[in-house]
Amino acid sequence: MAREVGGEDSRTKRELEPGIERDFSSRMSYGDYLCLDRLLSSQRPQSDPPMHDEMLFIIQHQTSELWLKLMVHELRSARTLLAADDLPPALKRMARIKHIQHVLTDQWTVLATMTPSEYAEIRPFLATSSGFQSAQYREVEFLLGNKDADMVEVFEHDPKSQLELETLLHEPSLYDEFLAFLSRQGYAVPEELLDRDWSRPHRFNPDLVDTFAGVYAAPHDHWGVYETCEELLDIEDNFQDWRFRHLQVVQRTIGHKTGTGGSTGVDFLRRALDLTFFPELFAVRTRIGE
Repeated sequence: MAREVGGEDSRTKRELEPGIERDFSSRMSYGDYLCLDRLLSSQRPQSDPPMHDEMLFIIQHQTSELWLKLMVHELRSARTLLAADDLPPALKRMARIKHIQHVLTDQWTVLATMTPSEYAEIRPFLATSSGFQSAQYREVEFLLGNKDADMVEVFEHDPKSQLELETLLHEPSLYDEFLAFLSRQGYAVPEELLDRDWSRPHRFNPDLVDTFAGVYAAPHDHWGVYETCEELLDIEDNFQDWRFRHLQVVQRTIGHKTGTGGSTGVDFLRRALDLTFFPELFAVRTRIGE
């Protein structure tokens, strides 16, 4: 039998302990620390009359932006650590990035609960806003090496974001810093990959495949580099999973309609599946065991 506490069943009531804080008149509370008053008042549906499912659409994208902010934070840190030849914490950052990616991809299942008919009710109120205009998503792509100067022009309406992207455009990507790290450790990295125009995306280099083939032929002799290669490939795999899930949700929701931002929608998203950040890390698979 459950013990009675003050006449109530202890299975249905937990007494507050004496030491639990109750007075926050001069102390920081949970809500204060997280600025929840601002965060939870940032959902501002535009539909008129109000449509129930718009709240889902807003929160889906706002939470994605928060996770993207953390991913940018971790990517920048990993890049800095590689530039300082500090590999172990850089690997820890990459491991965290992979978990963030899983959360972002899993979130699509929530948005997929919105049917085409439900989305059609709120779509007119989105006007020309589109996920295509996510500056943080573009920051992630630039940090991973998918550089595109034309993309910077999309953010002319947002000078702060445009400047951030312009800066990243001309900086080495995470992969560029990894290749520079390899060179400093004595690995053969073609010079044209170490001194180039960073505003251009990385191009496949067969000589770099030779270097990675040596790593994969004897992983225990190159464990740190081998592990980094696999972490990078995991990140790309996860990114492609996100892209594909995005494509699927869009297709099941609007079919082949034009996107709100003016793109061709599904067809435009499908072309992104052909993009790769680390081509040599895929190409070396063909060489393993030869």
